[in-house]
Amino acid sequence: MKNFYKYLIATFTVSLVVLVSIQVEAGNKDRSGQAGASELLINPWAKSSGWGGVNIANVNGLEAMYNNIAGIAFTPNTELIFAYTDWMKGADIKLMNFGLTQRVSESGVFGLSIMSMNFGEIDIRTIELPEGGIGQFSPRYMTIALGYGKAFSNTIYGGLNLKIINESIADMTAQGIAIDAGIQYVTGVKENIKFGISLRNVGPKMKFSGDGFSLATFVRGNDNAFTTTQRGAAFELPAQLNIGAAYDFLFEQSRFTLAGSFISNSFKKDQVLFGGEYSFRDYVQLRAGYTYEDGIYNAVTDPEKTNVNRGLSAGFTVQVPMNKEKGSVFAVDYSYRPTDHFQNIHSISARFTL
Repeated sequence: MKNFYKYLIATFTVSLVVLVSIQVEAGNKDRSGQAGASELLINPWAKSSGWGGVNIANVNGLEAMYNNIAGIAFTPNTELIFAYTDWMKGADIKLMNFGLTQRVSESGVFGLSIMSMNFGEIDIRTIELPEGGIGQFSPRYMTIALGYGKAFSNTIYGGLNLKIINESIADMTAQGIAIDAGIQYVTGVKENIKFGISLRNVGPKMKFSGDGFSLATFVRGNDNAFTTTQRGAAFELPAQLNIGAAYDFLFEQSRFTLAGSFISNSFKKDQVLFGGEYSFRDYVQLRAGYTYEDGIYNAVTDPEKTNVNRGLSAGFTVQVPMNKEKGSVFAVDYSYRPTDHFQNIHSISARFTL
């Protein structure tokens, strides 16, 4: 049986590499901005974003639905999270996120996540009325994710995630699907050494359609209008490969976790992440991380800088046991991510473990 699991993890890893070679042209900075559905690269969860999402190897519970779906297999019974993110404060972009994970068998966990991205009210402008004054519209992005995680043994955990993507403005919409896959490996005498790998956002191209591509025009000499419909261009999804490791330093009443990861992006620069988390008796947790990529130190006006984030991230968690016998916990998570030009990124969430 042990040989079977070793074969499984080896096969899975090779499959990920093959998929990446087909789907991803990793780290090509010349392709930055050419993919669509970039909301798939936004971490909406306050806990994991507090150290930059570096916890590829040790993320567990509901928040694993973002960066490594395998981690939801660690959900003890039921977990609920309500999260809010003020994205690049001052840009009037808000993210609302809700998620649920539920153990459905001794080794299997089902997960559901819904993210809604609101851009506020924008004036409608036309060729005839470039200054607006004829109303407003509100673009909205929504991503629904359905995941399943499974413990194959005491050391190997895996999962799959299906995402349904919807983007809409006043008169155009685009729909698409994407798949995530991930695996985590836990080892060590105290199970404090962890490795993880995940492939995210692999799927077919998306394309906008709707009345927004139609234009009514009049031809001289004719009283009737002719409608011309343009063809929208298809766009690819921002696939990425994540590889990470983590080590827990265990003390009598506390824990310190050191983690590092590498992210290979298909439509932006590759990134290297490292971070740490300190936990005192699981009541208070402090975390911080740093994400490095080429040009991160450049001025925001430099063409080589393609990310407004400064790379730093920090956050904390305060959690209170509700029922020690059942392991029920209520927690509040917060994260802070500084940016250039904008007024930073703030996330907060309420988390229930039942």
